[in-house]
Amino acid sequence: MTVNELPTTDPDQLRDAHDQWNFAVRRETPTQRLDRNYAEILQEVRVAQTGVQLLLAFLLTVAFTPRFATLTDFERRVYVAALVLGAAATALLIAPAAFHRLVYQRRLKRQLVLASSRFALCGLTLLMLSIGSALLLILSVTLGTAAAAWFTAGALGWFALWWFVVPMWSRVRNSGTR
Repeated sequence: MTVNELPTTDPDQLRDAHDQWNFAVRRETPTQRLDRNYAEILQEVRVAQTGVQLLLAFLLTVAFTPRFATLTDFERRVYVAALVLGAAATALLIAPAAFHRLVYQRRLKRQLVLASSRFALCGLTLLMLSIGSALLLILSVTLGTAAAAWFTAGALGWFALWWFVVPMWSRVRNSGTR
């Protein structure tokens, strides 16, 4: 029997080192690995979707408050940026579900997993920028533009550190161990 055109019982015939390792350690076929990877991506996206939904809900209500009319041109531009970035993040974080629906039963699981991973990473980046824009807007109204810019830069750096820098550092640091 073959899975993804690969024998499921001969580890030497598996596609790559990851498939070989997963087969040897987990007794997991390439298809089982893809199924697990997709399930893991969906769990990650569920966490991010909650954050982006709350942020977008907040941003959508802001325009209908009496205080919105008093915003400066800069604050309105920041608001629009935060709103558009939040909507774009939402689209990318929901994209794995739409992609899955369109390729369902077409034997494209590997492409689904790769695309979903990219959607999630780009969606997280846009979410970070949307949060930064919303923070800039709120801090600009409460503290002034200069202080808001400093705090927002610090917050974006904090997000980037934990969401991207530390994982990449760990990835590079441990690239030789498989």
